[in-house]
Amino acid sequence: MSFREKMPTSPKSPLRRRRSSWTGSWLNHPTTSFKEVVSAVIQSQSPRSTSKPQTSDFDFNIDFDFSKVDRTLSLPDSLLLRILQKLPDSQNNNNDVSLVCKRWLSLQGRRLRTLKLLDYDFLLSEKLTSRFPKLTSIDLSNACMNPNPNPNPPRNSNILLCHKSTSFHVSSDSSNWEENLLPSEVIDRGLRVLGRGSCDLLKLVVTNATELGLLGLAEHCSDLQELELRKCNDNILRGIAACESLRVLRLVGSVEGLYTSSVSDIGLTILAQGCKGLVKLELSGCEGSFDGIKAIGQCCEVLEELTICDHRMDDGGWIAALSYFGSLKRLRVLSCRKIDSSPGPEKMLRSCPLESLELVRSCLNDKEGMRALFKVCDGVKKVRIQDCWGLDDDSFSLAKAFRKVRFVSLEGCSVLTTGGLESVILHWEELESMRVVSCKNIKDCEISPALSSLFSLLKELTWRPDTRSHLSSKLEGAGIGKRGGKFFKKR
Repeated sequence: MSFREKMPTSPKSPLRRRRSSWTGSWLNHPTTSFKEVVSAVIQSQSPRSTSKPQTSDFDFNIDFDFSKVDRTLSLPDSLLLRILQKLPDSQNNNNDVSLVCKRWLSLQGRRLRTLKLLDYDFLLSEKLTSRFPKLTSIDLSNACMNPNPNPNPPRNSNILLCHKSTSFHVSSDSSNWEENLLPSEVIDRGLRVLGRGSCDLLKLVVTNATELGLLGLAEHCSDLQELELRKCNDNILRGIAACESLRVLRLVGSVEGLYTSSVSDIGLTILAQGCKGLVKLELSGCEGSFDGIKAIGQCCEVLEELTICDHRMDDGGWIAALSYFGSLKRLRVLSCRKIDSSPGPEKMLRSCPLESLELVRSCLNDKEGMRALFKVCDGVKKVRIQDCWGLDDDSFSLAKAFRKVRFVSLEGCSVLTTGGLESVILHWEELESMRVVSCKNIKDCEISPALSSLFSLLKELTWRPDTRSHLSSKLEGAGIGKRGGKFFKKR
């Protein structure tokens, strides 16, 4: 008897059951689409299909898989945006949401508010405004650098030039780095494109723009509140009056080794007359003198914070102009090689309503400039001096002019001694808090009883004048650092 004759003939026998083939189903039903055939084969091979009776005809009524349904399709965009805003910051900062589907990609673009652009062509093609229509803060500083200014692209170079938030590749034989900037015409064209598509823009950083580009931007972005103009000059400031809602302005004139530009008293006067509602102003690498600073003080009546960074005011006199500021509360002097070479006569040095004075990474060996600055700022309540060179005991003794100091912070003042510190702070009767860090010539062993008594009256005291001695006192008796001495001891 052959094996074929012993085979059971019952239709319910598992040996007679064949697994459905998608090729057979397709050939037996030529009018069926390929997608329906695949779905039917999967359904017939699932465990659920084995419990159902088989039919002679091919059944295409399969169960609907609700797990594959996008239930967010029924939600309006406004509601889905509100849901996405509830996500934690760790998920909001990455692009996982935009990878779900095209709709979520579009919604993620509408949620983005801050962007730092690296490719200016992305702005010129209008893809930036269409992809991210709700941007409120845009930084174009890196995008304003031309990646290929020479026939030999410096992108292949390993030399990366960095200045604060700006970085770009330069070739080893390059001597004029200013040629890496995009032309002003290209920058202005991008600003006009940005103006037409970003009506909600509140903050902008741009390099090498002109008056026309600024006017084209301000025509549509009437709510612009914060603006940073790099490689700024007097001409571009003629269009600053069009930004009627401007509150924070930062002007960068010349940057040594990178680019050169000039902001003189003329530009500062134009600025003062066009932006009377400024609250914060920073002048970096700018020129000017008494007249320009005076015009700002007279016109910008609500200005509360002024920052002078790496100034080129060779004519001097800008300190005397501080007395014309009626609402100034905070003055910051950053990275200045000199304070004021010609502060002017004594009668011009009148007090201003200043509350906070900060001197950071500046040269303070200019005795006349320091004396004038401390006299004009005699009513300050907070004094912060950090990483400044030239601050010896004689220069710091000029701080006795301060009458209302409540907080003082000294960091990185390596020349100042304990005696110089004591001679000044004992005159500050309202002193409440003090911070002394990394001032290596201020020694614990030189603290007098009068200074120790003052420390006990302070509400807050941070005392780490010498980090190495502080660390040594903490490790004393721990045995750390002794075994090495024994191991390397000469025999």
